[in-house]
Amino acid sequence: MYKILVVDDEPAIRDLVEMLLVREGYVVSTAADGHQALALVDSFKPDLIILDIMLPDMNGHEVCRMVAERYHTPVIMLTAKNDVVDKVLGLEFGADDYITKPFDGRELLVRVKVLLRRLGRLTTVNQAISYLDLEINLDNKTVFKNHKNIVLTPKEFQILEIMAKNPQRVYSRDELLERIWGYDYLGDSRAVDIQIARLRKKLEDNGDHSRYIQTVHGFGYRFGGN
Repeated sequence: MYKILVVDDEPAIRDLVEMLLVREGYVVSTAADGHQALALVDSFKPDLIILDIMLPDMNGHEVCRMVAERYHTPVIMLTAKNDVVDKVLGLEFGADDYITKPFDGRELLVRVKVLLRRLGRLTTVNQAISYLDLEINLDNKTVFKNHKNIVLTPKEFQILEIMAKNPQRVYSRDELLERIWGYDYLGDSRAVDIQIARLRKKLEDNGDHSRYIQTVHGFGYRFGGN
């Protein structure tokens, strides 16, 4: 069950959005200003944030930036402004989508569903990364899938950690080789392919379809699907 944080200083908007989301089965928490929102991000740990730009204590762009620095929580900017500059700024500060007031409730719900599906409800809290049924603890170097421990070698974990910290970023074989084996490694990039194959064998249920590590042909690998 997804948790969504709605941040808007207008009670009518907060109540409307909350009602729409609750009807769809989401767990919802609301905030009227930026400081309250940031506190709830820490305690409520939402899977997605719907964030107004015009807040009484701080700009929504600043809230978005602060969230993006600590979490991988997707953000939909909600605003009365319909200016291209504001949209670009929102995306630059870490927003994933943008919708303008007045909005159609059905459009908002579709955007929420699409964004959660596209990002695979990826969240990072402190030193743990959760993606689908995978739990990666960066402190004790453990990986659990459906609460079952998956034993990885140090290099397998290093590859997973590097890519999971930056989901959807494509890493070339040479980049992974340099970051894990070092610049003075005398082997070739097939070492990366071998480690990726072993990692997939341990993580995936279906060897023909990778849910976690995607091959980007001609470029390399990335963590997370669409």
